[in-house]
Amino acid sequence: MTLINERMLNDLDLVFKNFFDQRPYTSVRESKIGYPVDIIRTTEGVRFEIAAVGLEKTDVTITTEGETLRVAYKPDAKQDDEIYIHRGIARRSFDLAWKISSDLDLHKASATMDKGLLTVEVPFAESRAPKQLKIK
Repeated sequence: MTLINERMLNDLDLVFKNFFDQRPYTSVRESKIGYPVDIIRTTEGVRFEIAAVGLEKTDVTITTEGETLRVAYKPDAKQDDEIYIHRGIARRSFDLAWKISSDLDLHKASATMDKGLLTVEVPFAESRAPKQLKIK
């Protein structure tokens, strides 16, 4: 007879949490995203919308490596001489990474920035797209 200890229950909790919390097209490497991001499934693929208010196109780096999509921003290390009465605009760095499913073609990903919204689109892979077969 096997006794279930507290450690085993925690491991089982993780198994069940991961079983029910699976994301089919992407998986976030961090357990919690601390930056405003929307991930939308479209008919063409998956779209990532990232808040980039006040940033220029050259401030953000987007890289792909293997099955990973990484979007990062690191502000300059300038020292502000200004004294803020209230500081409500978050000018913090971010480094977001997602593991992309093989259903998506990361090599054909594209990015645009408009009105403070960075949009990265990753289309479905052609080999995974629905096909219509002809009857011979």
